Amino acid sequence: MTGRERVLAAFNGQKTDRVPWVPFVGSHAAFLLGKTATEYLQSADLIVEGAVQAVEKYRPDGIPVTFDLQIEAETFGCKLIWADENPPAVVTHPLTDGMKLEDLRIPGPEDGRIPIVLEAAKRLRKLYPDLALYGLLTGPFTLALHLLGSEIFMEMFDNPDRIKRILEFCTDTSEAMAEYYMEAGCDIVAVVDPMTSQIGPGQFNEFVTPYAERLFSFIREKSALSSFFVCGHAEQNIQAMCDCRPDNISIDENISLDFVRDIAIPQGISFGGNLQLTSVLLLGTPQESQKNAVACLEIGGEQGFILAPGCDLPYDTPVENLASIIKVVEDPYEREVVKAIENTNSVENLLDMQDYGNADKVIVDIITLDSEACAPCQYMVESVRNIAPEFEGIVEWREHKIKYKESLVFMSALMVRNIPTICIDGQITFVSRIPPKEQLIAAVQKRIIEKLKVKIKQKKLSLKLLCAEGADSEELEKNIDQAVIELGSEVDVSLVTDPEIIGSFGVLPQQTPAVVLARYHLKSVKRIPSVEVIKEWLKENQ
Repeated sequence: MTGRERVLAAFNGQKTDRVPWVPFVGSHAAFLLGKTATEYLQSADLIVEGAVQAVEKYRPDGIPVTFDLQIEAETFGCKLIWADENPPAVVTHPLTDGMKLEDLRIPGPEDGRIPIVLEAAKRLRKLYPDLALYGLLTGPFTLALHLLGSEIFMEMFDNPDRIKRILEFCTDTSEAMAEYYMEAGCDIVAVVDPMTSQIGPGQFNEFVTPYAERLFSFIREKSALSSFFVCGHAEQNIQAMCDCRPDNISIDENISLDFVRDIAIPQGISFGGNLQLTSVLLLGTPQESQKNAVACLEIGGEQGFILAPGCDLPYDTPVENLASIIKVVEDPYEREVVKAIENTNSVENLLDMQDYGNADKVIVDIITLDSEACAPCQYMVESVRNIAPEFEGIVEWREHKIKYKESLVFMSALMVRNIPTICIDGQITFVSRIPPKEQLIAAVQKRIIEKLKVKIKQKKLSLKLLCAEGADSEELEKNIDQAVIELGSEVDVSLVTDPEIIGSFGVLPQQTPAVVLARYHLKSVKRIPSVEVIKEWLKENQ
């Protein structure tokens, strides 16, 4: 079978001679050429040259023309910030900046960067008639978010009819883009809609299903195949995605491959994924990449499965990691060798996070793939950035991009399993869901109040009045009571008359009345501190 035949057969649920291999090479192709993503994504020549390099190095069965979810948004006037190693990011939203929906028109094949991508697709079709060619378009829901910004999540409750009008327009745009790709020679139209991971099944059925179903029906009527791409923790929506009747579901490592297999295959829908992008392909070794690939191959099986990364490959993914995968894809013997080799992966020493979050400021950590390259990550970071001024001097926020090893270690130490995730003072708070502004503010305020209570407890005083038999403490007791009343202090006052206890403070009976003042310092809660930690506490007070 040719690669194209293999991919198309898998999409149609047929058994293939081996599992097809489709690396999603986007900006990584720029890395292969020694170019920036900015240069690469604005040149048909470079897109073609990058694909040629990828085909030569990775021997794929199919390949995307490119991977850029900002192409349509740019034609509508969304301003972009370009980067050297990632596709551009949308930074303005026309429908929140005064433009009306009626002012927008469906882009033609000559608008923006659309002709660049279409030209590249036509040339790749001629160069590689035996490869399956994917044309990637921005899904209606993600495109609507580009147009409106994160306020779309509140508008879904407050003004659902407006959102549905926007989604109708975005679906019209997606149909036009699908037709352009099909006319350029693409076998598969991939609808990439990562922001659907941010909503639950109820909202999915209302705000995604009608438009995605219509789009996949349109592609089917044109005799092409379709794939529904999602990333993030979208397990709750897999059945709803299948109900939209695409030919294929493609997922990333946030979702178990067997979970998708068991839902999709009985409904005649193929599935693809979910090689680990950062921890393995980007930061791992060829051996680790092969082990990950073998695990996916064993779960996916030989019918209706496409082996692929979970999303667009990171820019500087090591070539040797990707090249090693084709060996286990093509050769059953290589797979057996990989399974037999003892797993020698080194285990990172996790950071000691048990005291994390005890600083005076509230720390908000956002664990992302990369907010410059991942739409859900971008809008998660934006949500935190937008509320930060309300807590100036009290709250500090940081993004941790797990494409860097130190951030991956940090993620593991916090026990974060899905991205993007917001942690507040080390506690997982919002998992793969962009919180509405009010919920995020409330979560931060709750933590501030918790810290204030701890501080109050730490300021609590203990005052012991030492008074041996015969000593007169009446006047001293009155003075203490009056001082506490006038200051409004929280002081635990106790009278000690036992001579042994008095002596334990280094005070002789004839030296009484005497006063001992102590301050409480809360050191730990809901955990057992180690001996070393307790020793440090004791040293502080010796």
